[in-house]
Amino acid sequence: MEDPVAQLIARCAAADRAAFRTLYRDTSAKLMGVLLRMLKERAEAEDALQEVYTRVWLRAARFDPAKGRGMTWLIAIARNLAIDRLRARPEAASDEGLDTVQDATPRAETRLIAKGEARRMADCFETLEPDRAQAVRGAYLEGMSYHDLAARHGVPLNTMRTWLRRSLLKLKECLDA
Repeated sequence: MEDPVAQLIARCAAADRAAFRTLYRDTSAKLMGVLLRMLKERAEAEDALQEVYTRVWLRAARFDPAKGRGMTWLIAIARNLAIDRLRARPEAASDEGLDTVQDATPRAETRLIAKGEARRMADCFETLEPDRAQAVRGAYLEGMSYHDLAARHGVPLNTMRTWLRRSLLKLKECLDA
């Protein structure tokens, strides 16, 4: 099965602007969700999204489809950028303004599709050992660093990397089934 996102990234590497527009159209909503979940501020997430696509355009030639799927690569770029932004925040950052984030409630059809996908994801997470599932959630939903996760779970850093890699592979297999 071909990876359409990987194909678009490859075309972007060849400076294909139409492919870049299509890539943005097809993936920006998901990446915005990742950034919003991690950064919690819409304006900052929007700025970060622009920076993500700038990085994608400039680094598309570095993408290796043999190492993973295109969407996974894009999410990794977004996640790493969000972590960088979180680390750059002052320690005493306040939560003021979070209540002003606009509600962009999706339509009913979109909510039903998302609910089905969320159920599939939840079912796949149940196939993981509880500590592995908690580590994946910490890394990819809460933006925790590998170092922080290793400390939280009391395991060496390389063990945490192995947990996450194997867990992601298991989730991918489950979702592709």
